[in-house]
Amino acid sequence: MSQTKPTIYLADYTAPPFVVRHVHLDVDVRELHTKVHTTLSLTRSDGTAKETPIILDGESLDLQSVSLDGAVLAADQYEVTDSTLTVAWAGETCELETVVHLYPEKNTCLMGLYASSGNLCTQCEPHGFRRITYYFDRPDVMSYFTTTIEADKSQYPSLLSNGNLAEIRELADNRHWVRWEDPSLKSAYLFALVAGDFDLLEDTFTTMSGRTVKLHMYVDRGYAAQSKFALGALKRSMAWDEEAFGREYDLDIYMIVAVSDFNFGAMENKGLNIFNTKYVLVDPKTATDMDYVLVEGVIGHEYFHNWSGNRVTLRDWFQITLKEGLTVFRDQSFTEAMLTSDHCRLMEVNDIETRQFAEDQSPLAHPIRPASYIEINNFYTSTVYEKGAEVIRMYQTFMGNEAFRKATDTYFERFDGQAVTTEDFLAVMKETHPALDADRFSRWYHQAGTPTLHVSSDYDAAAKTFHLTVKQSCSVTPETDQKEPFYMPLAMGLLNGAGDHLTTQRQGEEHALTGTRVLTVSDEEQRWTFVNVETKPTPALLRRFSAPVKLDYDYSDEELVCLWLHDSDTYCRNAAKKQYIMRVIHRLADQAAAGELMQVPEAVSQTITDLLAKEEKLLVLSHLIALPSKTYLLQNGSGYTVDQLKAARDLLMKTIGEQCRSALEATLAAYPVNPFEYSVEAQGYRAIRGDCYGYLAAADVDAVSKQLEDLYHSADNMTDVMGVLNAVNDSSSDLRQRLLADFIDTWRDEPLVVRKWLTLQGVAERHDAVEQVQAIMNSDVFDWRNPNIIYGLLGAFTQSWSGFHHGDGKGYVLIRDVALRLDKTNPQVASRIARSLANWQPMDEKRQAMMREALRVIAETDGISGDLFEIASKGS
Repeated sequence: MSQTKPTIYLADYTAPPFVVRHVHLDVDVRELHTKVHTTLSLTRSDGTAKETPIILDGESLDLQSVSLDGAVLAADQYEVTDSTLTVAWAGETCELETVVHLYPEKNTCLMGLYASSGNLCTQCEPHGFRRITYYFDRPDVMSYFTTTIEADKSQYPSLLSNGNLAEIRELADNRHWVRWEDPSLKSAYLFALVAGDFDLLEDTFTTMSGRTVKLHMYVDRGYAAQSKFALGALKRSMAWDEEAFGREYDLDIYMIVAVSDFNFGAMENKGLNIFNTKYVLVDPKTATDMDYVLVEGVIGHEYFHNWSGNRVTLRDWFQITLKEGLTVFRDQSFTEAMLTSDHCRLMEVNDIETRQFAEDQSPLAHPIRPASYIEINNFYTSTVYEKGAEVIRMYQTFMGNEAFRKATDTYFERFDGQAVTTEDFLAVMKETHPALDADRFSRWYHQAGTPTLHVSSDYDAAAKTFHLTVKQSCSVTPETDQKEPFYMPLAMGLLNGAGDHLTTQRQGEEHALTGTRVLTVSDEEQRWTFVNVETKPTPALLRRFSAPVKLDYDYSDEELVCLWLHDSDTYCRNAAKKQYIMRVIHRLADQAAAGELMQVPEAVSQTITDLLAKEEKLLVLSHLIALPSKTYLLQNGSGYTVDQLKAARDLLMKTIGEQCRSALEATLAAYPVNPFEYSVEAQGYRAIRGDCYGYLAAADVDAVSKQLEDLYHSADNMTDVMGVLNAVNDSSSDLRQRLLADFIDTWRDEPLVVRKWLTLQGVAERHDAVEQVQAIMNSDVFDWRNPNIIYGLLGAFTQSWSGFHHGDGKGYVLIRDVALRLDKTNPQVASRIARSLANWQPMDEKRQAMMREALRVIAETDGISGDLFEIASKGS
């Protein structure tokens, strides 16, 4: 295939040639089409040559007319292509008007104006506004927007857009009209419009300056009760942002609309957030505890964007992490404050160590601020978001909370109403904290890959000195094979053999410290000496995951178990567990390869038994007794096949269930099922209950089938129900079939619960996994138009070792064909599904070849989108 779409480079950025002082959109919703009449007030930018024409972006628009300063232009006075409208003009200021027709019902890509369940809504980030009207569709063009909407009142009683509601009119023929005015400068990607029939929840929030803000939440009819938690989360977000960051909301009203067809999780459009229903609708019967956590986090994330993304926005799309990395950090901090910090931090790190590290390991690796792209849609990634948040967290670690807060205050106040860059943010951090080496720190923005810290130590018992040496390296990534040293904080402490903290004092320091200290890693190799160390210590490294790096330290088994049981830092405990369990799984695989009997060391079950007896924080305990994820084991399983890792992991699950049976049963008895409540304590009960049943079912599903079936039918909450289903999902028992059949029969009319059933089917480790997924894709349960349904089944399938990584490659062929089919209707979803094929590096040679062949076939298919071509061509 010849790919004609050009590569866009950060180095080629130029300022916009025109200023758009004001945008007026007049939107008339009719049965057969929607008419959009746009008036742009334009001024030529300083330095723009007189002969420079007006070139506006436009895509899939049915152009009706073009007018310049009130005069309708003839067809030969402008030029239209598939992507632009060009008008020759040599003046300084003008008003340019266009009229286009849109057909929302036919818009399957869910960008621009489209229909969802009979309602109309928009998605404009990054380039959706050009599918609504002709415009300079780039974030550094910031304008004042006024929007009027006219529609049938019975079909569309709610007419919404950005800003404050200025006027309502009743019209003839049962139609009505509204006018919305946004007093803030806004980029086009933040425009939103909704016309529909919804249930409405209302509340108010009083800001710290005493203003009353109306809060409106619009959901599909019949779902109001399931959105009450989200409305409460919004109020908690607003209060927390005032306290933690001093940010006050600025409009008279804040609106959230939940729609069932949405490519993303949610969108932060100014004053009118549009959400995927998945991140709004929860109640105990239909949503798990994790769903509640995600709803609160995403509600907070989109609200926090009001400042970190909307009022201060990005100059160009290469700067996405400027808003997303900062806002993810803010939503993580909010969730940690609402829930429990240790548990949340472990969830955050798990996300980095699975999704983001896998991305860094793949041919799709890119810096948090990429230097080029074909389709910017492909850079809404874990690297830009979650790794970007870790970079923000490193600022805070280096600077301390007080200085970091001062710096963010300066940033928001200095750049309010502007489109800026990551350099602007870094300059403010450096200005506030002069000790920060900004030049070295900036490498996180333009170097891809996950650095590895190779740490060694030696202890001199006679001199009572402990030496710690750190060398750093980073693998070759597509943008460069020459990496300069990264600059990062390394939080660490020292433990004795019993797991107690040692008092530590670096050579040259006046005072000793007990607990955690932070070292600055900045060179390829550094060495630190600690004095007056009374006994040989075990270093606890990278506490709180102080930098997004991998750690290479040659711990003994005994040291890992000591850290797992005793360290004060939960991250270090969980990291030690992962390293030890991974080591055990590799040894089991080696035993099997040598024809020996696979034997699990007693230390595994003994440590889990000890943890069940002594760990009081149940949400933390749930992390500490869980096996590392399949993705983590793959990424760290060099030299081992999927089949070897699966066999070893299965044996380990079974052995823990057998050897820890008494401790697991005692734990279940200690935390009986109680009526549902949403609290940290109750979440802990449900989490540990699911873990215990998971191990017991792995040992002998028949032995616990009655308990599992009783819990399934008696549970008053989805968390316990899913705990049962997860426990039996990989088994071949009749119980699995009965419960899954009952589940889909019960919840067939609830799309978000159907997604849970699809996920169970997709992720299951079964010999017929591929055939099961294919059968579901051909059933009436599956909807090719709905991203939630697609991700629910096929996103889960890519995590199945038996399915996606089937030995004959048919799982890869399935995903290849799905991506090609989806590309015809929704390229963004197609490219996201295809990304899984690019994670071929950890696989054996045979599977690597089959995954790359699937990508090659995609890349060479004629007529595919730029979204899918970029993933397939780079990924292979």
